Amino acid sequence: MAITAKQVKELRDSSGVGMMDAKKALTATDGDMEAAVDWLRTKGLAKAAKKSGRTAAEGLVGVAVSGNVGVAVEVNSETDFVAKNAEFQGMVAGITKAALGVADVAALQEADMDGKTVSELVGEKIVTIGENMTVRRMARLEGDIIASYVHNAAAPDMGQIGVLVALKGGNEDIAKQICMHVAATNPASLNEDDLDPALVEREKNVLTEQARESGKPENIIENMIKGRMRKFFEEVTLVNQKFVINPDVTVAQAAKEAGAEVTGFVRLAVGEGIEKKVEDFAAEVAKTMGG
Repeated sequence: MAITAKQVKELRDSSGVGMMDAKKALTATDGDMEAAVDWLRTKGLAKAAKKSGRTAAEGLVGVAVSGNVGVAVEVNSETDFVAKNAEFQGMVAGITKAALGVADVAALQEADMDGKTVSELVGEKIVTIGENMTVRRMARLEGDIIASYVHNAAAPDMGQIGVLVALKGGNEDIAKQICMHVAATNPASLNEDDLDPALVEREKNVLTEQARESGKPENIIENMIKGRMRKFFEEVTLVNQKFVINPDVTVAQAAKEAGAEVTGFVRLAVGEGIEKKVEDFAAEVAKTMGG
């Protein structure tokens, strides 16, 4: 398979390796970008790649809590100018409040807002504001105690990152602290059992190849893999992560000390996984102004 210069540049930019190493990795993996990253990691040429979507759309994540229910909703716009617009922010607040009464984003689209569905309201705002918008995602969480947090807040209860945490027992103070921890660390799952099996298998394969590159005996390699997988689980599962407020304990330990157990979390960041066309600033301003 012919490897293109565009592929080489993309891998080089994402992994930080040199052009020749990027080309070797792509050649060895028949142009599979994800496999090429693993090949580089196996050879010790690139740091562990965390799977995260590139921020591609603008907009806001709104959060709302009512009793033992919390919701987070992502509403996208084309530019950050609109995300800072009071009319757009008012719409996001209303949609987020409406989300408290539904189970998923499909139901949210049909939810009532002042005699109109959310979908109809968004359609009207597209016309009046002059920019495409979408209600992209919604997450719902229930628990004895629910806390919310927004990072890079643009207005109350809405910002670039929205987090919900559910606890059994405990209090709102520890729940809020864990929310801030989730915003900072972006865990892949609550615990080891909730991890995507494909992610676990992929990591194990990479660590196995890394260990075999050392040339050590098989029994030592097996222990190396076990130790490295333990470290991996500690890094990506919320309850096993070192608590950012007190790194001497894990999140689970911090919760236990407060008489709580973490039962769930949600973290939505604006634009995760959507690729955005890059424009220069002048072109973006001209587009926004209708030029």
